[in-house]
Amino acid sequence: MALSDADVQKQIKHMMAFIEQEANEKAEEIDAKAEEEFNIEKGRLVQQQRLKIMEYYEKKEKQVELQKKIQSSNMLNQARLKVLKVREDHVRAVLDDARKRLGEVTQNQGRYAQLLESLVLQALYQLFESNISIRVRPQDRELVKSVLPTVSTKYRDVTGRDVNLQIDAEVQLSSDITGGVDLLTKQNRIKVSNTLEARLELIAQQLVPQIRTALFGRNVNRKFSD
Repeated sequence: MALSDADVQKQIKHMMAFIEQEANEKAEEIDAKAEEEFNIEKGRLVQQQRLKIMEYYEKKEKQVELQKKIQSSNMLNQARLKVLKVREDHVRAVLDDARKRLGEVTQNQGRYAQLLESLVLQALYQLFESNISIRVRPQDRELVKSVLPTVSTKYRDVTGRDVNLQIDAEVQLSSDITGGVDLLTKQNRIKVSNTLEARLELIAQQLVPQIRTALFGRNVNRKFSD
């Protein structure tokens, strides 16, 4: 039996409705899958960026911490240097005071003459030469000249050698120094400085550790005392 036009139209509408329903379901399925994939990718990107941000700020925190440590170390070193500077200035002040007191020795001519005699003899033993030139302060010329015979005799008694001692007539020590003498030989190429300042400086180099300990106490960080 042939279908009427009404039946044909009805079947066509039924098929179109079925196809439309299938298309809608497929579209919903695609949308759901797309939404799921979108959310997964979004979560991955968000987590990735979150990790990058965490790494960035973690790096910044480490840099800030490092800068703090460097700044703290620099400040500590500066403080230590200031303390050392103050201590060295104090030690230098003590030595300067000792240098000023050396001048008191020269006020007593008898004691100063004995000291000059010892200074010249000590330098002679170091040089161990026969011809010696002596440089003195202008104000000490006559005093040094008066002790030279005794010095020559004592030197000969100890060494068995004669020595020719001449006060330098051309070059003198500065009148501003505390006192003492310079002895020269070998056409002035070899010199022993036995001024009071030179002796004080030599003693200071040897005694500075003891001076520091006396003034500031023992440094627990020092392994050696020299």
